[in-house]
Amino acid sequence: MTHTRTVLVVGGGTAGSALAVLLRRAGVAVDLVEAKADWNVTTGSGITLQGNALRVLREVGVLEQVSAHGFSSDGVTIVAPDGTEVFTQEDARTGGDGLPATVGMRRPALQRILIEAVRASGTRVRLGCTIDTLTQDAAGVDVSFTDGTAGRYDLVVAADGLNSRTRELIGVTDKPAPTGMAIWRAPAPRPASVVRTHLAYGGPAYIAGFCPTSDTTVYAYLVEANRDRASIDPTSYADEMRRLAEGYGGHWDEIRAFITDPAQVNYTWFDRHLVEGAWHRGRVVLVGDAAHVCPPTLAQGAAMSLEDVSVLAELLSPDDVWGASPESTLTAYRDRRMPRVRMVVDASVQIGQWQLDGARAADVPGLMGRTLDALKELP
Repeated sequence: MTHTRTVLVVGGGTAGSALAVLLRRAGVAVDLVEAKADWNVTTGSGITLQGNALRVLREVGVLEQVSAHGFSSDGVTIVAPDGTEVFTQEDARTGGDGLPATVGMRRPALQRILIEAVRASGTRVRLGCTIDTLTQDAAGVDVSFTDGTAGRYDLVVAADGLNSRTRELIGVTDKPAPTGMAIWRAPAPRPASVVRTHLAYGGPAYIAGFCPTSDTTVYAYLVEANRDRASIDPTSYADEMRRLAEGYGGHWDEIRAFITDPAQVNYTWFDRHLVEGAWHRGRVVLVGDAAHVCPPTLAQGAAMSLEDVSVLAELLSPDDVWGASPESTLTAYRDRRMPRVRMVVDASVQIGQWQLDGARAADVPGLMGRTLDALKELP
């Protein structure tokens, strides 16, 4: 009797959910555990999905739903802080000519689409539960869970984010580090004439922008130097974001009026994270934010995570790679991903550092262009 391949995916965010669908399609039995009981459907303002992210979502089978619930655009309008339009530039089509340059959408909408795909795939899902301990031998991984249950798997995939518990359990010591910047984000109604991302560099913040996320919504964001989060009362988040936004005109006058609910405002530091050594220990492997994180200056965080799971699922699809040891396959996954991820992480951090340094002569457009052009190649 042929052994059914079994994988545990720890974390049900964008990367973990996409991987579960791809592995099920390859005939793998998948368990997915997610620590949050609501499966992350109530948090997040917006997300920008560039073409190379859309390419993987097409592979997962959800591109049609993503396009229907999001807002497609092919450019960015640069504006002065007072709202005066300076110029509009086309975005690089990193997913190829058959896909939009970008789709903006509400994060909860993307999560609901992926949840539906995971459920339809036959993945076994447990919510409000995550990994507690793991022990591995040459043939598999024994896992105990926080709900008191246990299981044994051929492979465990850590898709549990920036502060991955699984990464810690397997002894990977690389940890995220703050870059010195932070971002305020909030949803708002879409001004009728906003049909692409608008960005202002300068003013009270380093960056002030907004991106359409549907026919009726945008998400707005302001990037500043990071502050001690403990010094900011969460009940004041809307007031703080609105105050910072007062330095911007044009559509910001309309958007700012809707930033009133502190529960709808997110404040997050920018981090840099890249695991320099192997991305696995034995039969436990890292994907997405557990392995790497970059500031959103290139809007490539989700794309890099989705590319990870696409490559990993491809390498795990043949039956003959599930032999006595997955070492060569997991090493090949990391070696294939590392140059591309490093390029994106380094470029994203550099763009932010130039802003922190006030480096007016820095070639930000050139670095962006070179990096995004390179991402047109398949991962």
